[in-house]
Amino acid sequence: MSGKKTGTIVKVAGPVVIAEGMLGSRMYDVVRVSKYNLIGEIVELKGDTASIQVYEDTISVGPGEPVVDTGAPLSVELGPGLIESIYDGIQRPLDTLYKAQGDHILRGSQLPGLSREKKWHLKPVIKNGIEVAGGDIIGEVQETPILLHKIMIPPNISGKIEGLKEGDYTVEQNIATVTAGDGQKHEIKMMQKWPVRMGRTVKQRLAPDSILQTGQRVIDTFFPIAKGGTACVPGPFGSGKTVIQHQLAKWVDADVVVYVGCGERGNEMTDVLMEFPELKDPRSGQPLMKRSVLIANTSDMPVAAREASVYTGITIAEYFRDMGYTVALMADSTSRWAEAMREISTRLEEMPAEEGYPAYLAARIASFYERAGRIECLGKPQRQAYLSIIGAVSPPGGDLSDSVVQATLHVVKVFWSLMGKLAYQRHFPTIDWLTSYSFYKQYLPSCFKDKEKGQEMVQLTQEAMGLLEQESQLAEIVRLVGSEAISPTDRMVLQTSKSIREDYLHQNAFHEVDTYTSMEKQYEMLKTILHFHKKGLEAIENDVDTEEIFKLAICQDIARAKFVPEEQIETISKIKDKIDKEFKAQLSGAKNA
Repeated sequence: MSGKKTGTIVKVAGPVVIAEGMLGSRMYDVVRVSKYNLIGEIVELKGDTASIQVYEDTISVGPGEPVVDTGAPLSVELGPGLIESIYDGIQRPLDTLYKAQGDHILRGSQLPGLSREKKWHLKPVIKNGIEVAGGDIIGEVQETPILLHKIMIPPNISGKIEGLKEGDYTVEQNIATVTAGDGQKHEIKMMQKWPVRMGRTVKQRLAPDSILQTGQRVIDTFFPIAKGGTACVPGPFGSGKTVIQHQLAKWVDADVVVYVGCGERGNEMTDVLMEFPELKDPRSGQPLMKRSVLIANTSDMPVAAREASVYTGITIAEYFRDMGYTVALMADSTSRWAEAMREISTRLEEMPAEEGYPAYLAARIASFYERAGRIECLGKPQRQAYLSIIGAVSPPGGDLSDSVVQATLHVVKVFWSLMGKLAYQRHFPTIDWLTSYSFYKQYLPSCFKDKEKGQEMVQLTQEAMGLLEQESQLAEIVRLVGSEAISPTDRMVLQTSKSIREDYLHQNAFHEVDTYTSMEKQYEMLKTILHFHKKGLEAIENDVDTEEIFKLAICQDIARAKFVPEEQIETISKIKDKIDKEFKAQLSGAKNA
């Protein structure tokens, strides 16, 4: 049997090991390499020779040592216990490893992804004796105070269910038996295993229908991502990619967040581990870790494991999506994943494509992002779910012509372009409003219960974006001849654009109020700024000097609107009344003069 096929190492090249005597092995089978029992995966087969990418350090591994084929692909364990877990790239629980081994993971460590000792209380939601099929929800486990874990029949099993009853079980214990039509019996456990490189089965893929609210004004208003959508965040070092990823992971309107730290620095993952248990979920008041799964694959861990970490993350995300939840996956950063592919490709002596990346780079990136979407879930009860993917890209020097950026942009529908110059100006988030784009803007009105308000928000965003574009055209003229040389109307455009940039687009991630803004508050803030602009233009027509307009006290109220708590939004709408009063007083003063 190929399951216990043993080969012999003939060559070691960094993370790639070549083994002979592997006839009968299959692509992507997991193997155990050398006496150290290192985890590897077959990535190339030629006759009886297999090329293996090893997910652990291969120092002191040499020719002549054994390679044992497990006969199974790289799979993850899916079941109760995933939420609040911190895994490495191949789903080894880091907190358990730390308790057992200390600061460094020992090579060849084999720990299951889910605890075998912990018991979970199962409540059945169906009766014994009925016919079930793949994807049917048969029971529920209260995994955390804010997440109800739904136990599903594996996709390839169907038949009559028996033996299901309420009780406390470990993930390995049988909770029911399904008897197929041919009499074959299948034991059902709370845990499933799924190959990471294969997307989980869905009933039907659907078009997006709503916006994934993030609480970040520049995103929600101008460049929204749909629930089930895909977004790319490229930018140079220090431009705030990780801060944006952290903000989205904290505040995004999702039931479950899967955060994959793929090849990033360890201190960035430490920030997540330190902050998430302390931060409160705005909807439930519970710590954010109660709805999060973290996969930490930092830059000092073996290169090959970066590729596995991305697939491990997306498979876990798909599992929660199949329960009917809205799931958001953050990948930081896919450039490190691509670099791992380049490293392995070089060791395999494959013909390189542009910038040394493998020719299949674009196909791999596309297959990853295509696992996002709005779907109709397999099984009963009927339910729809969403999986959104937001991937950070770290091109060298912020070069957007980089192969990874270009391959990603061909697939995703939202592009948040981060600018280093905005970071130097301390303008965060550093999303450039002139070069970013979103193909999901048509779903913006769905954020509001009042359809008229939704349509008005679309008009406000178009008006605001028009002013920002005008500002970019006027900026060069002002640099050359000064603001005194342009018309009063143009000066008003510059002033309002400055207000949009500084009072609306600029958002302080560390301020307790400004860190998150609801759609209702965004609507009121933007409407107030544009109302001031409209009144300013009216005053200019009545020969009021622009300097007098810019000195109005109400400008300070507009600037402070971002710090108004969510429960006091009505105070922002009152600012519009103040604007009307101050301009009325100014116009009457101008006429008397």
